[in-house]
Amino acid sequence: MDIKRLATINRQTKETNIKMELNLDGQGKCDINTPLPFLNHLLTLFTVHSLCDLTINATGDVEIDDHHTIEDIGICLGQLIKEAIGTKEGIKRYGEATIPMDETVVRVVLDLSGRAYLAYNLDFTRSEIGGVATENIKEFFQALVNNAAINLHIDLIRGENNHHIAEATFKALARAFKNAISYEEGIKGVWSSKGKL
Repeated sequence: MDIKRLATINRQTKETNIKMELNLDGQGKCDINTPLPFLNHLLTLFTVHSLCDLTINATGDVEIDDHHTIEDIGICLGQLIKEAIGTKEGIKRYGEATIPMDETVVRVVLDLSGRAYLAYNLDFTRSEIGGVATENIKEFFQALVNNAAINLHIDLIRGENNHHIAEATFKALARAFKNAISYEEGIKGVWSSKGKL
């Protein structure tokens, strides 16, 4: 396919200012700048393992809390994904990945279905990792799902180290997403019995 699957967004509120660019058919290049270094790290993992190209420049009211910045980045990434995927013609649509990191194993299963649903089964034992509140990791995924209109299941199979759990989750998301957006040879139109997603 010669379709360019690109999207950009500029979103400014009283709480955040976010500019993002996404290329689904990239090489895993990233330039991610937010006021939350651990979030930068997680989004870098997503970019590298999905082979998308992603640029983020974000500021937010982190002096109050990290919630607004994390949620709004999830909103923007979800909107970019929805726009860049376009009609979904020819893509596999479903993706699954199970990723280990030392003692941790996380499974992510997703469907670019056009219907938003999040099943989130991560068990963090710390309230914060590197300045990111672990409760806001779920907020990121909920915002992503709602705005990308995808069905996303995240399951912690085993794990103890909170950093490893977060890393494995974003790597698994990336690999599952890479599979879902890839093209399936022989499929014309949308891969659905309804003919539309």
